Amino acid sequence: MFTGIITDLGRVRAITPGGATRLVIETAYDTATIADGASIACSGVCLSVVEKGPGWFAVDASAETLARTTIGTWRVGTPVNLERALKLGDELGGHLVLGHVDGVAAVLDRRPDGDSLRFTFAAPAPLRRFIAPKGSVTLDGVSLTVNEVGDKAFGVNVIPITQRLTTFGALRAGDRVNLEIDLLARYVARLLGRDAT
Repeated sequence: MFTGIITDLGRVRAITPGGATRLVIETAYDTATIADGASIACSGVCLSVVEKGPGWFAVDASAETLARTTIGTWRVGTPVNLERALKLGDELGGHLVLGHVDGVAAVLDRRPDGDSLRFTFAAPAPLRRFIAPKGSVTLDGVSLTVNEVGDKAFGVNVIPITQRLTTFGALRAGDRVNLEIDLLARYVARLLGRDAT
């Protein structure tokens, strides 16, 4: 489980296709403190560390993961928002995030809003009803508050520190991001007999 507070901006160092696609990600984390099999959210996708070395770790992405997330479009050099798994007693600065991506959202618009950036995203049709004004959403692993919701899109505001410490500073119209709906929305839908996807 994660909080949606990014603690490192990594970069894809290598990609090896196969039965599972192996991705090597550069990081500032002290990889000596990362256990084999540890979970790390990579732009919102919970992946298990399968190998590591100084300044890098490797993860395997299944065909399902490649089909449901943006990972299939990553190339060498792609920046990656990173967050290590939450430990009991850690500060919960964002909201509870599973790292289970529900779909991919597309940037429709990016515009200045004071010192912040205002983004508008197109949400996949089956997920739109789970996004609420002033609710939480996770985009590329970043916990954000929803400003407004329309019929097909929703908006968020990204403050300067988030722009600087995550991939949001370089995000442009047409880019795609991993979307995870709020955990509470997922379970309320289940209790009401409606699936989240």
